[in-house]
Amino acid sequence: MYPRYMKIKDELDKQIEQGELHVGYKFPSEPEMANKFGVSRETFRAAIKKLEEEGKLRVQHGVGTFVIRQLEQIPSNLARLQSTSEMLKIAGHQEGDLQQSVHNAACTEEWAPFLNIQEGDPVVILERVRTANEEPVMSSFYILPRSIVGNKFEETAFGGSLFKFLEQELNIFVKRSHTELMVPLQTDPRVQSLMLHPNTTVLLMKQTHYDENNFPIFYANDYFRNDVFHFWMERFR
Repeated sequence: MYPRYMKIKDELDKQIEQGELHVGYKFPSEPEMANKFGVSRETFRAAIKKLEEEGKLRVQHGVGTFVIRQLEQIPSNLARLQSTSEMLKIAGHQEGDLQQSVHNAACTEEWAPFLNIQEGDPVVILERVRTANEEPVMSSFYILPRSIVGNKFEETAFGGSLFKFLEQELNIFVKRSHTELMVPLQTDPRVQSLMLHPNTTVLLMKQTHYDENNFPIFYANDYFRNDVFHFWMERFR
């Protein structure tokens, strides 16, 4: 069920986009707005918080809530969890798979803490090399607990976005990730598989992906070619 606060957020978002709530507009008091939408103050406050997080409102305690000028959207924003398919599409590239393998294994001591399972527990390993315009641009190594995915990768042909596969086949929705950014060694075989050009550099993201209940779904090592993928993030003071 779609939360009530998100419906309010969407309605206010639409009014901002259409200019009904212009830059500099000051909202009436919180009790007035909550009464207008027929919800509690907490519900209305949750909608305002989402818009504030998206950089559309400024909440100045003791003064009021104001509509502010929106900054241009950042492509491949590190704060936004996107599938590789989405990132390639935004960049205007035609995605594809150069090679892919799925096999069963036992969880290692390294992976266990990220997945909240025990060393030796059964996992499914998914390895793939993604292409853009038929050229390898990304190499990935995914570890998924067998207790979560069962035999689904054996029963169903897999391709494209892993996020979509999990949603459509297992009703699992990945909502967030913990990501560590690293510069991998050039001797790493996955780095070497992407070094088609002498000056190619590679960025490694080690990521644990979680569902809406903050339960770990899979752990990933994603290698990105820096000449193809450009990542940005907003920083605040």
